[in-house]
Amino acid sequence: MDMEDRINLITRKPAEEVLTVENLKHLLEVGVPLQHYIGFEISGYIHLGTGLMAGAKIADFQKAGAKTRVFLADWHSWINDKLGGDLEVIQKVALSYFKEGMKQSIKAMGGDPDRVEFVLASEILEKGDYWQTVIDISKNVTLSRMMRSITIMGRQMGEGIDFAKLIYPAMQVADIFYQGVNLAHAGMDQRKAHVIAIEVAQRLKYHFLEWKGEKLKPVAVHHHLLLGLQEPPVWPIEGEEHFKEIKTQMKMSKSKPYSEVFTHDTPEEIRQKLRKAFCPAKEVNYNPVLDWAEYIIFREEPTEFIIHRPAKFGGDATYTTFEDLKKDFAEGKLHPLDLKNAVAEYLIELLAPIRKYFEKNPEPLELMKEIKITR
Repeated sequence: MDMEDRINLITRKPAEEVLTVENLKHLLEVGVPLQHYIGFEISGYIHLGTGLMAGAKIADFQKAGAKTRVFLADWHSWINDKLGGDLEVIQKVALSYFKEGMKQSIKAMGGDPDRVEFVLASEILEKGDYWQTVIDISKNVTLSRMMRSITIMGRQMGEGIDFAKLIYPAMQVADIFYQGVNLAHAGMDQRKAHVIAIEVAQRLKYHFLEWKGEKLKPVAVHHHLLLGLQEPPVWPIEGEEHFKEIKTQMKMSKSKPYSEVFTHDTPEEIRQKLRKAFCPAKEVNYNPVLDWAEYIIFREEPTEFIIHRPAKFGGDATYTTFEDLKKDFAEGKLHPLDLKNAVAEYLIELLAPIRKYFEKNPEPLELMKEIKITR
């Protein structure tokens, strides 16, 4: 595979930002073996924004020749009070439900889960020289910068927080350098830590990235955050600047019922959630159902997306590009309910292998149900 094809795979949808393409080209030109990683806090069920968006990019990275790794961030989840802040429970969920759920999600998006290395954070955090890297990074970042960066945890600066949360950004950066990662991957909401990693890369004394005597900067790839299916807090949205102000309130969230679809939802749950979805007629901007269509169904084009409808409403319609779908919706040629129903059926088929896996192997889901009941 030539360099241009590799770059196209790494940078294509659902990637939304690459920091930087020039640095990526440099790594490929000098022949650096690509070492990818994405880290996950361990909390509730895996939704499409986690499983499919991350899974799609992992599949792309594998095709581009990268060695792929999923980092199960148990200590980070503990710091951020996930699953009641119980480290033992977090670790149990990480190595059962979350690991198996991500394997199936990667497979559903065309990747090979057997070529993904799963690493529990505590396996490396308990090594003394890891903390040497944390201190090395911390000495190159100001306190105010760390304070601003805790938003990567979903926390705001004005919140009353315990001191452990201030260590979190430095740990996330240390995860990159300590593991020798040169292709750091996350959702757009995690970019602040990656920007720090790029900025401090050539000032570190311990566990910095190096290739043939040259100190390297990591490349950061940030995938799209799927919009939640709920109605936005303000509508209409007056342009991109307004959207940026409320974007965090619009993303898919486990804490917002009917804003998400979980990767193991039943067909009826998927249909019900899509039927309730916010999808105003002729509105193509900031429309969550169209957002899902663009980043899940039309991730690769051309594709074939069939919308079934009665003859009196125009009969079946087939779309091979997102732009054609978007155009018809904007012109009112495609009804919101028909779009919602078609997206639901597509997801039901796409997620069928994940659903069947957990039907045959129910223990991880039973564990999650038990935790949700007791907490």
